[in-house]
Amino acid sequence: MSGFKTLSENVLASPQVVAEDIATAKAQGVTLVINNRPDGEAPDQPPGAEIARAARAEGLAYLAIPVDHSGISGAQIGAMADAIGKAQGKVLAYCRTGTRSTFLWALAAASRGEDPAAIAGAAAAAGYDLSPIGGTLDQLAARPAG
Repeated sequence: MSGFKTLSENVLASPQVVAEDIATAKAQGVTLVINNRPDGEAPDQPPGAEIARAARAEGLAYLAIPVDHSGISGAQIGAMADAIGKAQGKVLAYCRTGTRSTFLWALAAASRGEDPAAIAGAAAAAGYDLSPIGGTLDQLAARPAG
């Protein structure tokens, strides 16, 4: 039961996925699955290794960039930007509700110089509110590249 939401032409966000969702992701052009949820966050959550196995079985790449409730670091933003930039197809990022994945995508996009208003608009169209990180988006987008 996929809940994939389009953030950009090549990035989808989702609440927690299960192994059966990976074939659906592949059918939608996903080539990379990014897990933004730490293992053990909830007793009913499938372990990342289970989703990784399902991704590999479908011929998809899998990457874990877990974000806990202490916040998002510069290293996590860089890893997300790098992964999206190198993906050869669509990226599916997931966490418990999709919010952390959307925040991380947005911060990665801003760090690449994308327009914060456009990023926020895309997130809002997918049902996510970026107002809690609006100032950070503006700061990242204003930094000189490199």
